[in-house]
Amino acid sequence: MTSPSTSQPMSARRTAIIGGLMVAAGPLSITLYAPALPTMVADLMTTEAMGKLTLSVYFGAFALAQLVCGPLSDRFGRKPVAMAFFALYVLGSFAAALAPSIEMLLLGRALQGVGVSAGVALSRAMVRDQFVGSESIRILTLINLILTVAPAVAPTLGSVLLLAGSWHLLFVVMAGFGMAIIAMLAWGARETQPVAAQTPLKPSRILANYGRLLASAQFMAPALLLAIAFGGFYGFSALLPFVLLDDLGLTTFQFAMTMLIQTGSFITGNLVAGQVARRASGLQMVRIGLVLLVLAGLGFAIGPRLFPDSLFAVMIPVGLWMLALAFIGPSTTAAAMAGFGTIAGAAGALTGVFQVGGGFIGSTLASVLFPDARSAIVTLLPIMAGLAVLAALWRRISARPVAEAPPET
Repeated sequence: MTSPSTSQPMSARRTAIIGGLMVAAGPLSITLYAPALPTMVADLMTTEAMGKLTLSVYFGAFALAQLVCGPLSDRFGRKPVAMAFFALYVLGSFAAALAPSIEMLLLGRALQGVGVSAGVALSRAMVRDQFVGSESIRILTLINLILTVAPAVAPTLGSVLLLAGSWHLLFVVMAGFGMAIIAMLAWGARETQPVAAQTPLKPSRILANYGRLLASAQFMAPALLLAIAFGGFYGFSALLPFVLLDDLGLTTFQFAMTMLIQTGSFITGNLVAGQVARRASGLQMVRIGLVLLVLAGLGFAIGPRLFPDSLFAVMIPVGLWMLALAFIGPSTTAAAMAGFGTIAGAAGALTGVFQVGGGFIGSTLASVLFPDARSAIVTLLPIMAGLAVLAALWRRISARPVAEAPPET
């Protein structure tokens, strides 16, 4: 169903394609260079902990920048703000490509994180500007499906690029992808937010709108579930290179092939979820995802301990987790934003903060609390699966229809 507040300047397909490519920059900036992490650590003469910090810095900037990106888009429109932020992403990519030290690499990663924040926050706002209800869930599902294309080919592409050159080349490729997104926005996208709906950029209003979202159980319950589910994904994305390459001794190319299990599961899950969404409610979609998430958590807790040398003891739980995300992600995102169309930019930004912030917390805890990646993956992921169930129970208790309300003044 099309939102009554807009004249639908873009079709559902165009919105999904543009939104999907914007969002894809986020995981692309993780999975493309993941095979190079051990090499980068050795090349820059730093430690494994500092290598993981390049992920934590990226996640932190990614999460926090959305708090600024969303309100800016509510004031100036989705399209110009998205183009400006992706320009920062390109700048950060080149800074990382030319980095002579770990400090410069961290700076480049921080700029990349700021830039890609526009992908998550503004793609959701673009959907909410134009569509509501089951149609918005289907579009978000399609965005998730498009999102899987870049991570599916990125590890393999990264491995091939490493055979052809150094890890610096990976960041040049990221810069090229960022420039392609800017060109797509310039010539293929239309502004989805009506001029009349643009709100003044006042700090007091921004804080009041965020406070309104944080005080709403309708927003917080699905946002927390989204944070935990995707936090687990970003958490094991940071850990898998060290588990598979260092502990199990895979080559870079074998790692790339193994990661197709992860992306293949996500693609399959999105295809199935897209069909199920036509007949099932959002709550039913979440229930299916939770069952898969619990199975994944049990798999992480048991499999690597019973079969420490088995690749599939690690990757089967990874596949189950990715299947779960396909069912949980679109439904919880749509539920979190459903009653906040007048501040869709802020709502989209804050859901992104929760989603990526979960990854920041997960990857940071994995680096700080555990002696190695294997210990983290068999302990942290089962805990997060249990927390997801608790968040879903709160979501069910607090789920009530809420009428659209105007933003705070």
